[in-house]
Amino acid sequence: MMKLPAIICRDPLRRGIALIPWLVACGVLAYAFVAGGYLVTVMSIAMIYAIFVIGLNVFMGFTGQVSFGHNAFAALSGYASAVLTATYSWDPIPAFAVGLGLALLVALAVGWPTLRLKGHYLAMATLAIGLIVYEITIEWQSVTQGYMGISGISPLRIGSYEVDSDRGKLFVLLVIVAFSAFAAGRLRASRFGRALAATAGSEDAARALGIDVARYKLVAFLVSVAYAALAGSLFVHVVEFVSPEVFGLNMVVLAFTMLYVGGIGTLGGPILGAVIVSLLPEIFRGFKDYQDLFYGSGLILLLIYAPKGLAALGDMIRSRGKA
Repeated sequence: MMKLPAIICRDPLRRGIALIPWLVACGVLAYAFVAGGYLVTVMSIAMIYAIFVIGLNVFMGFTGQVSFGHNAFAALSGYASAVLTATYSWDPIPAFAVGLGLALLVALAVGWPTLRLKGHYLAMATLAIGLIVYEITIEWQSVTQGYMGISGISPLRIGSYEVDSDRGKLFVLLVIVAFSAFAAGRLRASRFGRALAATAGSEDAARALGIDVARYKLVAFLVSVAYAALAGSLFVHVVEFVSPEVFGLNMVVLAFTMLYVGGIGTLGGPILGAVIVSLLPEIFRGFKDYQDLFYGSGLILLLIYAPKGLAALGDMIRSRGKA
């Protein structure tokens, strides 16, 4: 009897391995809906981060740039929503519109000169933006209340319908994440997305093809800022509280971890990374004093054995099988 090549025999197994992260993510989200409780809150925060990371992926994964300052734009939009709803009794959607406009205005003002920089110069410039906005949220106490934070923020509300249950909030966030990922996918498949891919490959080659690199980088930056602004506003309306540390450097580190664990430049990577990275601390919580050690070790193992991210695991397995 003729034997099939080993790669064909093992192909279903490889596909199964590649599906494991997605099955885990879907299983956790489904369990959160059924069980409720604390896990629903964890997954709601994960979905907010997924939106933030989808936007970061547009700028870093699709365009090949680096930004350490997107937390600034989440903070601008988040605080705008918090102040307008808690202090002036605005509805969440108009408050978010103001926050989005503010974030885009600041992004346009700082993006035009900043995006002419390259490499680590650009990264340091965006880091400075994040630190400046973070300091403002601490010191402008008459508006932001400093470290005391702002409470009494309006919950998510669509028209006259208020989303006050934890499961309801998670459902709304899942719908927004799905639309966000769909929009990012359409953008990548468009002519604009192909120009971004050319820019990521080589800015000089892109210019030789007639692409206005500076303009495309700026538009990609503004698109990613819009995602960050959406995430910032959603956070304050889901948690109904905001303080400066929410939008500190920890947000940047966590977003980068999610992006690289999930798979930078992939469509599903930000969502997968957000769920898995949010889940890891809960898995290792039982180790108490050794929690950070096991959490860090788990991340290192993920990056060693899936260097292109969990979303690209199938491609990596197929390429190894062909080798």
